[in-house]
Amino acid sequence: MISQFYPYEYADSVFFIDYNKLYNKGFRGIIFDIDNTLVHHGDDSTHEVDELFKEIHRAGLKTVLLTNNKENRVKRFIRNIDTMYICDADKPNTQGYLKAVDMMGIKKEQTVFIGDQIFTDILGANRSGIASILVKFIKLKEEKRIGKRRYAEYLILELWKKSNKYYNRLGDIYKERSNKNMTQKKQRKLFCEICPLTYAISEAKEMFLHDLKDIKNGIRFADTKSKKKLPNIIASQSSGLIKRGKGIDPVLQENKAVNIKLASAKINGIIIRPGETFSFWRTVGKITKKKGYLDGRIISGNKLTPGLGGGLCNLGNTIHRLILHSPLEVTEFHSHSDALAPDEGKRVPFSSGTSVYYNYIDYRFKNNTDHNVQLLAWCKDDKLYCQLRSEVPAPYNYNLAEENHHFHKDGDKYYRISKIYKITTDKKTGKIIEKKLVRDNHSEVMYDYSLIPKELIR
Repeated sequence: MISQFYPYEYADSVFFIDYNKLYNKGFRGIIFDIDNTLVHHGDDSTHEVDELFKEIHRAGLKTVLLTNNKENRVKRFIRNIDTMYICDADKPNTQGYLKAVDMMGIKKEQTVFIGDQIFTDILGANRSGIASILVKFIKLKEEKRIGKRRYAEYLILELWKKSNKYYNRLGDIYKERSNKNMTQKKQRKLFCEICPLTYAISEAKEMFLHDLKDIKNGIRFADTKSKKKLPNIIASQSSGLIKRGKGIDPVLQENKAVNIKLASAKINGIIIRPGETFSFWRTVGKITKKKGYLDGRIISGNKLTPGLGGGLCNLGNTIHRLILHSPLEVTEFHSHSDALAPDEGKRVPFSSGTSVYYNYIDYRFKNNTDHNVQLLAWCKDDKLYCQLRSEVPAPYNYNLAEENHHFHKDGDKYYRISKIYKITTDKKTGKIIEKKLVRDNHSEVMYDYSLIPKELIR
């Protein structure tokens, strides 16, 4: 029955709930989910959340964190919070919920669960006979991409609102000047911002227009692969699969490596004939969990966040850096910040910064020579390797040069500033044939500002 997915109540945020009212209604303990309930996925606790737990405890309520995360994630979160916890809970299995009730030494009728996911958090609470409050999942302001389950949750929530029997079973639990719908001054929204359905419609439109443009332009796409390598190496590039450092989630990095290995296998050996275009997404195909892709680190709304297939921008970027060291023509390129993490060792221009997102944010290049070229991509020993091969040797050398590289503070944010040039030189004479600006770099720093080299700040 669909009612097993219905919460007892809904709130736009954990901060909109009046915990004294919950106490007065007979509740003595709260079980909290963590990610996207109290903080955005993977984030540390904030001062506001730390103070919230003190407020809850002052109201006479006990707390337990119930999460499917590992213990190291929970310990990092509760550094400034005095609360019990259960990790690896296997929600919606009821065992963790009932164990949390026992830990608080109360009855399950005196317990309320607060979480953001209907199919795990709320379902598990209902199966355990525990009252539940669904909160709006925490989403970064400009974040657009959401999982498929969120669309289903949206529909279930609408059905719940129309159910007299299951709607508003806890009554008034809200703080003054707030309500479950978080009514505020309304601003005109874009069509894609109205709800998950309109975002999906907008996304489908972009995909359709992208494909329509390809048909109209009569683009011939490369689709032939060969295990036999072409004889001449034009360019080679490599990059690390795993980044390590302060604030970098190691799990998302491991997942990124898995994603890149899967996508590289689709690309490795592809032949691009004269006049043909290589398309990242037409070659790699749609990313799905069924194919083995995992949540890695993506940029959404100019913020780093987990997302399915995260890390493929790294593959796209390594290919882009490879093509810039060749005579081939880049025909579609999208950029994001190239300051996602501190430089490891010597600064490499275009070490990051290429954006790909299925399927209308693509990376493409065209073979504008009169002979076949071949793209190889493979992973070995925690490194990604890319190589461009050709039937004939290239008459020129191609290199990247970065000028005026530094960091600059603008307001409360730091940016990486530089100009990156592609330099073409004659192999025989060493004479510079062309110096072409390929990126006027102004990238927001996405990592801890304390890790920026002080000598590079201007």
